Amino acid sequence: MRHAPSRIEYSEWTWRWTKSAWAIAEAHRTPAPGGYPGSREYARGMAAIGDERQLREVIGHPTELVQSKIADRLNSLTRQFIERSPFVCVATSSPDGGLDVSPRGDPAGFVRILDERTLLLPDRPGNKLADTLTNILADSRIALLFLVPGVGDSFRVNGRATIVDDADLLAESTVDGKPPKLGILVTVEEAYTQCSKALIRSDLWNPEKHIERSELPSSGEILRAVADPELDAERYDRERDERYARGDGLY
Repeated sequence: MRHAPSRIEYSEWTWRWTKSAWAIAEAHRTPAPGGYPGSREYARGMAAIGDERQLREVIGHPTELVQSKIADRLNSLTRQFIERSPFVCVATSSPDGGLDVSPRGDPAGFVRILDERTLLLPDRPGNKLADTLTNILADSRIALLFLVPGVGDSFRVNGRATIVDDADLLAESTVDGKPPKLGILVTVEEAYTQCSKALIRSDLWNPEKHIERSELPSSGEILRAVADPELDAERYDRERDERYARGDGLY
């Protein structure tokens, strides 16, 4: 049975872009009888967890120590994860129920700690869909997941966000002589470390498990498949690689 492509298949882009491309792609598809089944349809006829009571019967409850690790601010220990992180995943939501997770990266420490309850995330040039920013305008809730290369533990922050354009504030986030035009100011409501089990199981930092980019479809090939059958994928990939090599559009 054919099924809708997963977000993993679009790992080269953010899901924001594919939301618009999906509508175009759907016009060229011939769905299987009954359409594309979703998770609820797959779950029909099988045992499913329907409430938290059932869930807790399976997984149990967190210990008191684990529950108490969630703080409402940073301290001298936890701030080090942000200071050493060059990569963060940013999650936001929209009033219509849409969700978004966007990767952000820069030299380590690019998310600045203004005080124990305030962070500043510089906004770098992207594809201009601006899903993170438009979501924040409508719903200020935000979640951050910081990764530190080679470290199993990650660090999580949940809070509220505001978009700022104060030139003096953003000046310290300058890279390659280019300050960001916008920043995301985050008020910390929850801050805590995440244990290393996921990274241990995935063996994420093991270079022997890394794969060559050529083993996966290129961005041009995916664009051609979902958005424009006439796209010259090789040319698209070549020109994009050349732009990135020059640093065009990074800052």
